[in-house]
Amino acid sequence: MLKKTFIIATLFQAAAFFGQQYGGMWIPTEINEKEMKSLGMKIKAQDIWNTEKPSIKDAVVQFDGGCTAEIISPKGLLLTNHHCGYDNIQSHSTVENDLLTNGFWAKNMGEELPNPGVTVDFVTDIKEITQDILGNTSSLSGADLTKKINENIDTYKKSQKIESYQSIIVRPMFAGNKYYAFVVETYEDIRLVGAPPQSIGKFGSDTDNWVWPRHTGDFSMFRIYADKNNKPAEYSKDNIPFTPKHFLPISVKDIKENDFTFVFGFPGRTNEYLPSVAIEKIITDTNPARIEVRDIALKTLDEKMRADDATRIKYSSKYASVANYWKKWIGETKGLKKSNAVAKKQAYESSLVAKNSEIKTSLDEFKKLYDQQAPYALNNAYYNEILRNAETLTLANLYYTFVQNYEAGKVDNKTVQGFKNRLSGIYKDYDGELDAKVTAKLLALYANKTAPEFLPEGFAQFKDVNQNLQILENWSRNSVISGRNAVNGATVYSNVDQVFSNLLELVKTLKADPIYQTLTKMRETYVAKADAQYVGLQSKIDALQKKYLAQMMATDTERKFFPDANSTLRVTYGKVKGSNPADAISYHYETTLDGVMEKYVPGDYEFDVPQKLIQLYNTKGYGDYKNAAGKIPLAFTATNHTTGGNSGSPALDKKGNLIGLNFDRQWEGTMSDINFDPRFSRNIMVQTKYILFIIDKFAGARWLLDEMKIVK
Repeated sequence: MLKKTFIIATLFQAAAFFGQQYGGMWIPTEINEKEMKSLGMKIKAQDIWNTEKPSIKDAVVQFDGGCTAEIISPKGLLLTNHHCGYDNIQSHSTVENDLLTNGFWAKNMGEELPNPGVTVDFVTDIKEITQDILGNTSSLSGADLTKKINENIDTYKKSQKIESYQSIIVRPMFAGNKYYAFVVETYEDIRLVGAPPQSIGKFGSDTDNWVWPRHTGDFSMFRIYADKNNKPAEYSKDNIPFTPKHFLPISVKDIKENDFTFVFGFPGRTNEYLPSVAIEKIITDTNPARIEVRDIALKTLDEKMRADDATRIKYSSKYASVANYWKKWIGETKGLKKSNAVAKKQAYESSLVAKNSEIKTSLDEFKKLYDQQAPYALNNAYYNEILRNAETLTLANLYYTFVQNYEAGKVDNKTVQGFKNRLSGIYKDYDGELDAKVTAKLLALYANKTAPEFLPEGFAQFKDVNQNLQILENWSRNSVISGRNAVNGATVYSNVDQVFSNLLELVKTLKADPIYQTLTKMRETYVAKADAQYVGLQSKIDALQKKYLAQMMATDTERKFFPDANSTLRVTYGKVKGSNPADAISYHYETTLDGVMEKYVPGDYEFDVPQKLIQLYNTKGYGDYKNAAGKIPLAFTATNHTTGGNSGSPALDKKGNLIGLNFDRQWEGTMSDINFDPRFSRNIMVQTKYILFIIDKFAGARWLLDEMKIVK
């Protein structure tokens, strides 16, 4: 016991030394200016967030609903990650004109490429509205509470006067103990300006993903267009470049260890206030299940992608998406174990109980609920990951919903058209023959790893992988779902309109399809035996989490709490730092172009290097972008607390100048979504010097630099 107490005490001392024991993703209206200045910030909080005059917030946008981007010129030029723009680069690529491989650089605004459906969102105002949403709900609970909260949100939105291009988003914070309203302006005409080849923008690919040291030039460039009044408008050739209220100056000064830095963006999701029992379940149950499913899917796809360029292009974005969280969960699990997250949380819980005995009741109830939920949660993890990663089953699931609606009389022409549009988007990047192999292997996994009480009757037939491969290939070859067989005289690949020309015939064909029948059995068994139990227990857990967090905040009065990330605008800050993630391993805070050449493998899918970049390296054609040591700095790490959604976020210096572009986290610290540990948690950013070097010396797109304000 003494040894354990010493270990935990040491953890807290180490964390306190960094001054970032709990990390932090702060709402911009509530940032800790005093602490930021103590770490080195030279600007004021009002320079970051201000609704009365231009501020940094006016240059930060949510890109396409998931990533972050920033404006870097007075002509609406946007900078974001290569992986954030990847779908759009892919959509403009063909085997004959492969922009993924070759890169793309518009020579002028007339060559910039439109991207239908892509949007950027500005947050123009933030207000805490807790009283408006919760003021009359103290006597309610469960479904009644949820209903009243939703009514109050609707009432609040209707009471606000906004422009036609604006919307109001209301989000709960602190597990529902507070509510905030965000006023959002959405721009719809977003054009691709430039992107390096993936041998730069995706250098290291999946091998280096989540890993430091990193050598990826993970950036791409877009431009916002607006109508003649600078207001949002759908794409039109008459639109003009957007004029922002503020754009970010770009610094090319050398970055040094312990420099202050802050990141501004839209982090997706964190769970920093989970009880220790929840973290245990993540480590032992749900993460291993999700990892196992994606491991099988990725290996199957990779084999075909490496052998066939058309498949590589078709599946490249999809593969990267699947691999991203697969590797993240591996690192997260490793980091939670290495940082003793469960023991650390238990020690903190003990300190709370010593101050407030009511917290013990909450912790005991958590233990009971999580133990009850465990078998259902495991089934939920396997079921949902398999349906997500076996695309043939994903399609079958969509068809199942369509058939149910059709038989209930809920299908009209608008519904059919919407469904066809969704299918067309999926089939565009789908290979039925390839996915039959993925589906066969994942069905075997589900049959072997799922407890018998959660399996459909007769599902044991899928336990043999080799047998499955034969069965699924036969089913796929004769299935309308896989797009390889015709119905109503056409396949979904050749003519989706003709396939849907006779709905009665289509429904009959679907219901006789073995793939559809298998999905139906899986889905209906899951719904009957696991889903309601899982969701019901999760509702109780969520209600208890709200109570527990309120107790925590009332008890630990010396701690400054920040709300978990939920895709709303946040500021995080820290210092440029290297790390010591394991015994005898020490990571420098900065990488250079030298490391690209050290990793170079000619012709390799992940580590090839363009000849022009090799030439620039050999001739030292670095221009003004080299550092004091004569090298091209590439990426750097810092102690900023980031997560998914922060991809593309600006990394800013003490004066608010852009010094980097956030794109990843160090693998040993990906557990920061659950347990921020300043010893291991590092965000990874590509340096502005490298970005400008690629634009100028590699791409020859100097005209883009002429738009920018560069600080030397």
